[in-house]
Amino acid sequence: MHSNHTVSGNSRAVISTQTGPHEQLLAQVTKHSRSDWGKPITDYNRAAFDRAQEWLLERTGKLILDSGCGTGDSSRALAEMFPAHQIIGIDRSAHRLSRQRQHTPDNCLLVRADLLDFWRLAEQAHWRPERHFLLYPNPEPKPKHLTRRFHAHPIFPVLLALGGAFECRSNWLIYLEEMALALQYHHKTAQIQPIDGNVPPCSPFEHKYRISGQPLWRLQAML
Repeated sequence: MHSNHTVSGNSRAVISTQTGPHEQLLAQVTKHSRSDWGKPITDYNRAAFDRAQEWLLERTGKLILDSGCGTGDSSRALAEMFPAHQIIGIDRSAHRLSRQRQHTPDNCLLVRADLLDFWRLAEQAHWRPERHFLLYPNPEPKPKHLTRRFHAHPIFPVLLALGGAFECRSNWLIYLEEMALALQYHHKTAQIQPIDGNVPPCSPFEHKYRISGQPLWRLQAML
């Protein structure tokens, strides 16, 4: 999962006043585990999901989701790494997805959609990805923005329901520690490890973090 793009190392580390997992984390996780999130799904996201569903039904091979794929570099790398699988990368930013820097393999589809709606539609359609990657989600490091983090958001039970071998990478260890606690609440065991030089970078974005000297971590769990 490596790219040859030249990348300068000037990315900044996450800054937060939090020194450990948020004290309100488990209260949020508990609350969201007991109630379904009823926000209406937009027609735009439904249409995007329908296109992805159609693409998937025309193919054989197990599914890998790359949620929040940015420019799609990580999705393309996964497609090369897992040529027998079907890779769907989802990002809500048309600007990021438009930065097509290289050919997209036939077993890879990039979709512009909001993850919160896309995941709910995928769950309703009984999608069961074999693997699910969430690479460098926005950490929302301000303590007041806790509920914007996926593990403290009402969407978290939907993410769990999709199942599969789950991997989240971050340059903010506290984000992954919180996610591990949220998973533990749902009786899922997570492992967090530093990403060392033996793990190939998943995208130029991650490569930039590395050459900036930032410590990076990955959380892995079976959902």
